[in-house]
Amino acid sequence: MKTSNSPLALNQLSKDFCKNLKVIFSDIDDTISLEGKIPLEAYESLWSLKKAGIRMIPITGRPAGWVDHIARMWPVDAVIGENGAFYFYLNHKLGRDGKLEQVFIQTKNEREKNFEKLYAIFQNLRKKYPDLQLASDQNYRKIDIAIDFCEDVSPALPNETIHEIVHAFTAEGAQAKISSIHVNAWFGSHDKFTCCKKLLTELYQEDFDKNKNNYLYFGDSPNDEPLFREFPQTIGVKNVENFLPLMKYHPTFITTKLGGLGFAEAVDYILKNRS
Repeated sequence: MKTSNSPLALNQLSKDFCKNLKVIFSDIDDTISLEGKIPLEAYESLWSLKKAGIRMIPITGRPAGWVDHIARMWPVDAVIGENGAFYFYLNHKLGRDGKLEQVFIQTKNEREKNFEKLYAIFQNLRKKYPDLQLASDQNYRKIDIAIDFCEDVSPALPNETIHEIVHAFTAEGAQAKISSIHVNAWFGSHDKFTCCKKLLTELYQEDFDKNKNNYLYFGDSPNDEPLFREFPQTIGVKNVENFLPLMKYHPTFITTKLGGLGFAEAVDYILKNRS
């Protein structure tokens, strides 16, 4: 486990690491996307990674419905969703285009019972904040509850309210993480990192601790801290600077560009240094 320092410039990422890189894991919102869209440069970077033989696995707080689409339609190898609650991938052993496989951390019965408890906490919060809104993608979620603080609500919720929301869930034994747009809360010990290790073991028979020097993580916000803490090499896109004062563990490197443009900047650097 590493401690935090100020992120280094991207050109400090070694050529040897770039040459030996096997897998990239990355957040999506405000890391691969920018202002709610995937820039052309970022999407082209996904295809460039595929052509280079580097596995690409997004890890997102977004819901199962979105992850279904991403796993099927994007040039990626698997997708972890709802902050580590499950992973989906196309099993190409079962047909030319692959069959979608869904691997959940919790059983269907556990998911339903936990959501009832989460929704009860949300309803209590609305007694104090009657305008509080669930995220517009809530209907597509299987595990967690997402409260919107700036994606579709205007004005954005103040930081004090956001932290009160987090406390309301954690006081009841739930986990709660702040992304760049939502507060995500869930019951269970899983997070982005635990699901990452599970996926590596089950899909690729790889042990994270033995191979971690060949892995890289991209992120932009406090809910990426479990990965910034555990991965030896991590990259934050430039907008992560907004959250560094709130975070104990920082990315190792930082891009000069925001969001998906920063992701593309880093991928371009990595691929140039592999040749």
